[in-house]
Amino acid sequence: MAEPVPVLMMVRALDLGGTERQLTEMARSLDPARFRVHVGAFHAAGFRAKELWQAGIPVVEVPVRSFIRPDAIGGALVMGRYLERHRIRLVHTFDVPLNIFGVPVARLFRTPVVVSSQRAFRDLTPGFRRQLLRFTDRIVDAVVVNCQAVARDMIERDGTPRSLIRWCPNGIDTSIFCSGGTPRSRPPELEDASLVIGCICALRPEKDLGLLLEAFGRLRGLRPGLRLAIVGSGPELPRLEERRRALGLERDCVFVPATGEPAAWYRAMEIFVLPSLSEALSNSLMEAMACGCAVAASNVGGNPELVAAGETGLLFEPANAEDLTEVLRALILDDALRARVSATASARMAQDFSVAVSAARLASIYESLLR
Repeated sequence: MAEPVPVLMMVRALDLGGTERQLTEMARSLDPARFRVHVGAFHAAGFRAKELWQAGIPVVEVPVRSFIRPDAIGGALVMGRYLERHRIRLVHTFDVPLNIFGVPVARLFRTPVVVSSQRAFRDLTPGFRRQLLRFTDRIVDAVVVNCQAVARDMIERDGTPRSLIRWCPNGIDTSIFCSGGTPRSRPPELEDASLVIGCICALRPEKDLGLLLEAFGRLRGLRPGLRLAIVGSGPELPRLEERRRALGLERDCVFVPATGEPAAWYRAMEIFVLPSLSEALSNSLMEAMACGCAVAASNVGGNPELVAAGETGLLFEPANAEDLTEVLRALILDDALRARVSATASARMAQDFSVAVSAARLASIYESLLR
């Protein structure tokens, strides 16, 4: 029987974040009889690192804090020695910082197979860093993307060869994120709500959460006890709080900091809204669908790859408050519509987007490249 192939998966940090979660899930789910997984990170002290150690997966910290400081050279040597000591045959970088750093270092130390990832649109990585990503496209064996929209964008705008791109969608843990008869439950902040609209995401400009506040403000009197919950942390929080005050929504809208256990908040929501201006394959959208929320998402990026309009949710035009308002009106007033799209969405997530399905696809990619 062949020995498991040593592979090194790399990400900037091992704490909160969708990419960090995906790497951890893939590392724990790949068949140990086929792959001996190692994980590397610039910052390896987060709770994802603890999960990996508990699963018996070794974690190495590559101590790089800046690409233009001497510690970048030291980090390259740490990574290179690790590659050699453990005879790593495949390196897979999961985010932009490690694409830029880890790919050239893996090539320098003659790793047989080098794979990068593109998990968001490159418009979010402008300037010189985008040029560096285009350079790494030319020295990898493959680029793994999580949705077809990102693949098309790379081919059309960055000139990435189609033959390099491999598709592997995000996977979700259906033992945690599932509807499965789990009853809706409200946290104390929402105990008086009759119906909850919500969003869980990083509070960044491209999420366009001001649009959700505006649409909710137009509809708050549509049903007694209607509430809005926005769960997440980020630089947009002060602006969003000010917008909430301006709309007079202090009583009807709650902000909750980012949580390491989002499933309880999905189960507090009947309707989940993702109003992003830019989105690849959203973990939060997938998790909300799996948890049985009726979802409404902007018609951008990978969202329509998840949301089949009228079947697994509803779509609205990005940055269009009127369109979002009408979509929310339909979901608030039509109990049967909410029940139908949420049940179909939950079933699709369990069938097509589980961690097991994603890990099997990633394993197939690795084995084809190693051959």
